[in-house]
Amino acid sequence: MRAFHLSWVSFFACFVSTFAAPPLLPIIRDNLNLTATNIGNAGIASVSGAVFARIVMGTACDMVGPRLASASLVLITAPAVFFTPLATSSASFVVGTANGVAGGWGNLGGGATQLIMPLVFALIRDSMGSPKFTAWRIAFYVPGVFQMLTAFAVLIFGQDLPDGNFRRLQKTGDKSKDKISDVLFHGVTNYRGWILALTYGYCFGVELTVDNVIAEYFYDRVNSLGGSIVVMILFSFFCQAACGLTFGVVPFVSRRSLGLISGMTGGGGNVGAVITQLAFFKGSRYSKETGITYMGIMIICCTLPLCLINFPQWGGMFTSGRGGGSSSSSEEDYYMAEWNSEEKNRGLHQASLKFAENSRRERGRRSACNTAPATNDTSLSPPAEFAA
Repeated sequence: MRAFHLSWVSFFACFVSTFAAPPLLPIIRDNLNLTATNIGNAGIASVSGAVFARIVMGTACDMVGPRLASASLVLITAPAVFFTPLATSSASFVVGTANGVAGGWGNLGGGATQLIMPLVFALIRDSMGSPKFTAWRIAFYVPGVFQMLTAFAVLIFGQDLPDGNFRRLQKTGDKSKDKISDVLFHGVTNYRGWILALTYGYCFGVELTVDNVIAEYFYDRVNSLGGSIVVMILFSFFCQAACGLTFGVVPFVSRRSLGLISGMTGGGGNVGAVITQLAFFKGSRYSKETGITYMGIMIICCTLPLCLINFPQWGGMFTSGRGGGSSSSSEEDYYMAEWNSEEKNRGLHQASLKFAENSRRERGRRSACNTAPATNDTSLSPPAEFAA
């Protein structure tokens, strides 16, 4: 439970920092004389950094563990939040919001910061008597400090696995150290990961885009608070459902390259956000409402490939799995395909084998009744040192 809470709090903190600027954009825009092009570039910068970071951090989680990887990323990117208030021109504003490399670590704060930052700004302006052009700069130190505190909390109180941290488990031999080349190969060559990345690009990617454009859009064009709240609640419901459904599939794509598949999918979200903002929200080519309409069309088109995902043991949207019968394909067959005979003989596949057994319950009721019998492949049996 401790790991769960540390995870979502660090998620929250990074998104509060990443999207701290959009809620104050009407003030920042006037202070720095930002044009529509400047604002569009800043929005792109705030999400593009995480494209590479997602993939790297996914692999890092597989290699060194999530605790050290997460805390390091949050600490490295925290200074960008502190430097944002020092911006004096449109160029430095874009650099400041490029802190979006940390944006790959969560999304709850993306909505909360729309409420938090205006309240912090108003508190500083009213209680300290600061001019509005000074108050917004001071307000940025709040998410910066919050981000650093969560990083230290993850580092001090977090744990990689229920059994302990990566380094200790590797020293005791309870966890083997995988080869990065094998992790990359099995992740990149699995087409399911690429489809999920595309899909995530137009659910989470849309969320990132909306986080960047919605505050200014409502400020300039909408007068009804109640109507705005209703619209955003409906949008959030379907957007979060799509994000959750996408990542609900991610753990079953590859056990050996789980971190990389997660990174690829998450990176796809940021790629989708960059493409959408470049195409529809940069400069004055399209109005905000026209850009939102075109974005909706892209969502429909980029979600259709989901029907192509098929798992041999479970099937797909229009196909049935081969979980029973003479030509059955079991969970063990699917996940053991990522390991060669030598690795199986050394017992490196044991975590994948256990995951395969646990994932059997993901079959539908009919398939579960016809569960394939355990395979007779002796390579799936633990070696002597594991059998004791």
